[in-house]
Amino acid sequence: MIHFRHAALTLCALALAAPAMAQTRVTYKSAKTGSSYYQMGVEFAEAIKSGTGGDISVTVEESQGSVQNVMEVRARGGDYVFTTPPALVGAAQKAAGPFEGKGDTSFDGIRALFPIPSLTMHFVMSADSGVTDLAGLAGTTILLGSGSFGATEGAKYLEMFGLTDKVTIADSELSNAVAALKNGQIDGFVTAGSYPAPNVIEAAASTPVTILSMTDDQVAASKRTKLVIPAGTYAGQEGDVTTTSLPVVAYTTDKMDDETAYTLTKTFWEERERLANNAPWWAAVKTDMLENVTTRIHAGAVRYYEEAGIELSDAQK
Repeated sequence: MIHFRHAALTLCALALAAPAMAQTRVTYKSAKTGSSYYQMGVEFAEAIKSGTGGDISVTVEESQGSVQNVMEVRARGGDYVFTTPPALVGAAQKAAGPFEGKGDTSFDGIRALFPIPSLTMHFVMSADSGVTDLAGLAGTTILLGSGSFGATEGAKYLEMFGLTDKVTIADSELSNAVAALKNGQIDGFVTAGSYPAPNVIEAAASTPVTILSMTDDQVAASKRTKLVIPAGTYAGQEGDVTTTSLPVVAYTTDKMDDETAYTLTKTFWEERERLANNAPWWAAVKTDMLENVTTRIHAGAVRYYEEAGIELSDAQK
């Protein structure tokens, strides 16, 4: 009996002496299931698990959109990471735009971690159409789709450059774009997604296409961020394509502890090359995209960027 008691006391002492191996759990709220951004969330979660040896576990949650992601800050804790364009964070903090009348002090605590692939505008035209610039869209039939950022932005550009009454808009969903282009039912389509965009890859692989480049004046008029899609990104793309983009950033709040924010940010950048090898859209993410962050960066992430010699503005710290 004494021996059993001695053994029990020994096991108890060992248990008390062993360090606590607590796993940090993080929720990552991205986009709708099936979207490229949801897939990015899954890839990010796997990269964090691998890069931290399982010390941080990321659960990906479906989202109905960036506005919802920001709104949920009000009810979430320090384990919440979400994606949204920087402009929406600024709007939330000013109770402007979609947040008018919905201001909340919790929005002031939103902090950036790192950029993710931008929403990139693509004007994809069949080579047979002969169109090589936006002005050449006059007289063509274009598929815009509906309800997406790309559809809204595409319509805005047509109006901005005086093409609305000169272009026929096909009445079809964007999911039909590649088949319609290949069959000659449309001359081109407009889509927005991180490049290389899967539907543009499919279109370029199935029929000769031209991806239109915008002039610097057109980019300036759009009031969007300039982005260059490098030559060779798509089949038959011999030169760089200048277009516009909507930056997207991964955020958390100041409720997240500095060590978790530091580890998430450090691991993301250390895993980025491996991510890009598996999914090319991550290759577009560079540290200079941090200049698109117009609000504060989490103190833990700031620590990583300072260690890595990456310059941040005073407003970001």
